Amino acid sequence: MEKNEVFVAEIIDMTSEGTGLAKIDGFPLFVKDAYVGDVCEVGITKVLSSYAYARLVRIVTPSPYRCESACEISRKCGGCQFMELEYLRELEYKTDKVRNNIERIGKVYEFDFCEIIGMDDPSHYRNKSQYPVGLDNKGHIVTGFYAGRTHDIIPNKNCAIGSDVDAKILEAVVDYMIAGKLHPYDEKKHTGLVRHVLIREGKQTGQIMVCVVINSDNLPNSKDLIERLTKIKGVCSICINVNKKDTNVILGDETYSVYGEMFIEDYIGDVKFRISPQSFFQVNPLQTLKLYQKVLEFAGISPEDVVFDLYCGVGTISLFLAKSAKTVYGVEIVPQAIQDAWKNAAINNINNVDFRVGKAEEIVPKMYEEGINADVVVVDPPRKGCDDVLLNTIVSMSPKRLVYVSCDSATLARDINFLTQHGFYLQKVQPVDMFPRTVHVETVCLLSNRKPDSYVHLNLKMEDYYRIKD
Repeated sequence: MEKNEVFVAEIIDMTSEGTGLAKIDGFPLFVKDAYVGDVCEVGITKVLSSYAYARLVRIVTPSPYRCESACEISRKCGGCQFMELEYLRELEYKTDKVRNNIERIGKVYEFDFCEIIGMDDPSHYRNKSQYPVGLDNKGHIVTGFYAGRTHDIIPNKNCAIGSDVDAKILEAVVDYMIAGKLHPYDEKKHTGLVRHVLIREGKQTGQIMVCVVINSDNLPNSKDLIERLTKIKGVCSICINVNKKDTNVILGDETYSVYGEMFIEDYIGDVKFRISPQSFFQVNPLQTLKLYQKVLEFAGISPEDVVFDLYCGVGTISLFLAKSAKTVYGVEIVPQAIQDAWKNAAINNINNVDFRVGKAEEIVPKMYEEGINADVVVVDPPRKGCDDVLLNTIVSMSPKRLVYVSCDSATLARDINFLTQHGFYLQKVQPVDMFPRTVHVETVCLLSNRKPDSYVHLNLKMEDYYRIKD
């Protein structure tokens, strides 16, 4: 097998990254954009000692699970791996992915596996989108998304999973740039003005924020931009973010408002949140509510319980749990997020929360040494999972229940393996499809503490045994 060779192959499986797997004479071949059941013509792009990569040339016989894509650029963009896969099959894939990781990596085989929570309509669900701005090969201003592993912009104004108002906003920004003869940012030359357009939407409130990221301190003729954007229903906040650094990071350190407040508001259930350009907020609020309801159900909080919410972000889970608990302690490493958490607590008149800034693996051991213990612990770590020091502290703390929320079921399973070897047992696993049309899936797990006093020990003499038997 050599590079550029072409074969006809059947896709027999899919990887955890959503890539199709075929075999040519037993040799594994990974094919992007191919699904189980596809018979396709593939071109070899890279050959290694034990496997190879290939591109999809054409589909000879489509998989029975294929459907018409809602996005004509999905293959070029690469942001959505499953835009051409039937949604029910996507949910099956994610279910299998979570279960397989927990059994294979976590080494746990007996637990209550709940049916995945999907969406009725897996389109236009995102409340946040970030569009780079650039020039096409004809010199026209375009917005869209970077093609996979490149900074080449694939033109797009109406992402199939983004807000359905995005197109109008992007058209207004581009028209403003053309009228003012303003140039998009060129990251190779470090020239030009407009770098990105960040759009945030309150799905419950209808409020919309537009944040324009620029390579300058000031935006020329901002009144014209304001006039164009405020014609769009819902736009109530227009911000400018200054990013003059030669960097791939989208947002700079300075943000100021040119119209309205520097935040919008939205709800998760009956809890209100203020969302600024830099705020972390779940991108799928409808599924977030379902996720948090499961967290609350699994946590089983009583009015006398002390709860730790670790990696708490802007306090979304903390505030959701606080109404049922005695006290909730939230820990987060990002200072701005903790500031937002305190603001959100004040907005909702929630007083039984205590937010602390720092690494969870440093803050929680100190709290434990000070005698602050948790009845229930909730963790929602980044993809890398929990730190070993934190896991050991949780084991020492011995809470009644641990609710683990994860966006990566592989690192989740790794941590479950540790916890089940140190006094916890896995009771329930609940996948939630927070990111339809992509390979990602959220999972909520309930682990309970196997405490010595949870068992009944019987010391029977031999005569007692026969008496019971009779």
